[in-house]
Amino acid sequence: MAESAPGARCRLIPSFTSQTDSPPVGFARILMPYPKQLLNATGLARAVDRIAHEIAEKNLTGPDVAIVGIQRGGAHLSNRLKLALEKIWGHAVPYGLIDVSMHRDDHSHRLPQNIQPTNIPFDVTGKTVVLVDDVLFSGRTIRAALDAITDLGRPKAIQLAVLIDRGNRELPIKADFVGKELATTLDERIDVRFKEDGAENDSVELTKL
Repeated sequence: MAESAPGARCRLIPSFTSQTDSPPVGFARILMPYPKQLLNATGLARAVDRIAHEIAEKNLTGPDVAIVGIQRGGAHLSNRLKLALEKIWGHAVPYGLIDVSMHRDDHSHRLPQNIQPTNIPFDVTGKTVVLVDDVLFSGRTIRAALDAITDLGRPKAIQLAVLIDRGNRELPIKADFVGKELATTLDERIDVRFKEDGAENDSVELTKL
């Protein structure tokens, strides 16, 4: 084997001799083509069910819990969690949607957003509010949601449920309930599709920007 030039770095890339060879850990991300399916309809349904049961286990006093979805990504997910929790607890769960566009710390540098209605038909004071979003990324949307919620009252506690935690946090925010954790790069995007939005099937895919 020829010597490398002084100071040069060599990295040996293993070859795969047949289609049955499996690449070692760490190479799968390179070899898998985009888009990469993270959850199909069955996997997404199981994730929602698991999150709902984790919420129920952590909050034994169900009547004090309210679900608030963050527009727009958390809207359908939060509604599904509400319905799942109502089956578990056997009673109605207070439910609302909140838009955080004007509470973001970067809204003055962003293009005008498609602002969605905020509808919280209950008093958040004294309740355990479970904020719901589809993807947790930098943490800035969640920080804005915390501001928006506390503008409406003083909850007893605020918890966070997300379908996908993709890392790359810019703020010290951590989800209490996570469907799937995934390390991503900044040139990748998570696409969450729900049938309620007209998708043929529920799915979550990782794509390249």
